[in-house]
Amino acid sequence: MEKASCKVLPSELKAELEAHGHETIYMSTIDNEGNIVSLIQSNYSGYGTGFVAPGSGFSFHNRGAGFDLEPGKPNSLAGRKRPLHTIIPALMKKDEVTIGFGIMGGWNQSQAHAQFVANVVDFKMNVQMALEAARFTKGTFDGCDVQMESRVAEAVRLELARRGHAIAPLGGFATAMGNGEAVMRDAKRGVNFAGSDPRTDGAAIPQQPPVKPLTAER
Repeated sequence: MEKASCKVLPSELKAELEAHGHETIYMSTIDNEGNIVSLIQSNYSGYGTGFVAPGSGFSFHNRGAGFDLEPGKPNSLAGRKRPLHTIIPALMKKDEVTIGFGIMGGWNQSQAHAQFVANVVDFKMNVQMALEAARFTKGTFDGCDVQMESRVAEAVRLELARRGHAIAPLGGFATAMGNGEAVMRDAKRGVNFAGSDPRTDGAAIPQQPPVKPLTAER
């Protein structure tokens, strides 16, 4: 904790990271019984595979490009393994509270997810505050470079720099930090909540309860 670790690898990944497009959406929804759907849809590269199913109007993704088909490698596609990729629609639950959430943004996803969970669990934020809170991200495995939103206190950034981190400050709500949505069900109170990341064009939209039409009195 006293000194930056500049080379922390989860595994020896030899393949170079390919630049991917912006064809990802995240959606979470919750019904009045508390059932939650957490969904990420991503084509990965521009237009994914480039193949469109006849009559369907959508192209197939090529997320499998992130795996290795050669056996014996850390990211080889095989049974009883969880190969590394960046599609991670999430659900978290404790006692009577369940949250469905997801944050888009390539390799930033797992980092942003960890920060969201910490904001909720450790810092007791609601889902909207947890999405709005300032984030950091690192787009490479090696090195001490890290991008950080300018809303992180300057004293914190200076102390991290003193420990060896190369801080690259970004805007207050930087798109490099990804963007996400979240819903929460408090079963004890029977109340649903939702939040939407201000870094994107998403929205938290409640479904209004049915209203019976008024009948005119005669």
